[in-house]
Amino acid sequence: MSEAIALTRTARQVWAAPGSSHDRLIGALRIGLPMLIGMLTAFVVFMPLFSGGDVSFVLDKNKVEVAKERLRLQTATYRGEDGKGQPFIMTAGSAVQKSSSEPIVRLTDLAARLQLQDGPADVTAPHGAYDMKGEQVRVDGPVKVVSTGGYTLDTNDATLDLKTRHLRSTSAVTGTVPQGQFSGNRLSADLDNHIVTLDGNARLRIVPRRTK
Repeated sequence: MSEAIALTRTARQVWAAPGSSHDRLIGALRIGLPMLIGMLTAFVVFMPLFSGGDVSFVLDKNKVEVAKERLRLQTATYRGEDGKGQPFIMTAGSAVQKSSSEPIVRLTDLAARLQLQDGPADVTAPHGAYDMKGEQVRVDGPVKVVSTGGYTLDTNDATLDLKTRHLRSTSAVTGTVPQGQFSGNRLSADLDNHIVTLDGNARLRIVPRRTK
C-alpha cells in the first residue's frame, strides 16, 4: 500500500513540477483570463453603440449646457438665383438662427454680390436679417450699393429682395448716377434696370459733362 501511495505522489509531483505541462497551463491562464474578462467588458459596454436599436442616456439638466440658438455659423456663405436665373452670392462674418420656427438668420458684416445685366453690383452692410422663405434681407443700419457704370447708393433701414433685385428704403438716401448726384427722403430702386424712384424732398444735381 505504501508503495502505491509513493508512486501516486511521485506522478503528481512530476505533473506539477516547474516547467511541466500543468505549470505552463497555469501560467497561460494567469495572463489569458484577465485579458478575456477585459474583452468581454468592452464588448458589453460598446455593443449598444454599434447596434441598430435605440440608445438612451440620462442627463442632468442642471449640468448640461443648452444652446440658445438653433444655428450659429462663422463666415457663412449663401448662393442662389433670382427669378431670371441670375446668380447671387451673400457672405457674412456670422449667421445666427434662433429657432427652427423662425426662418430668420441674423447676419453681421454682410456683403452680397448680385450679377446684373450689365455687370455685378455689391451690397455691404454691418448688420442684416435674412428671410430664408422670402429671400429678402432687411438691413437695420447703413447700407451701401456700388454697381457697374458709376452707380452708387447710400441709405439706412432698407430691404433688399434677392429675387427681384429691388431695394426699398424708409430712410434718407444719397447716391450717384452717370449724370450726377441725387438725394431724397426715401427710395425704391430697381438695381437690375438702374431705375431709382425718390419719394420726398427729391433732388438731382446734373453734371453736363457726364451727360455726354
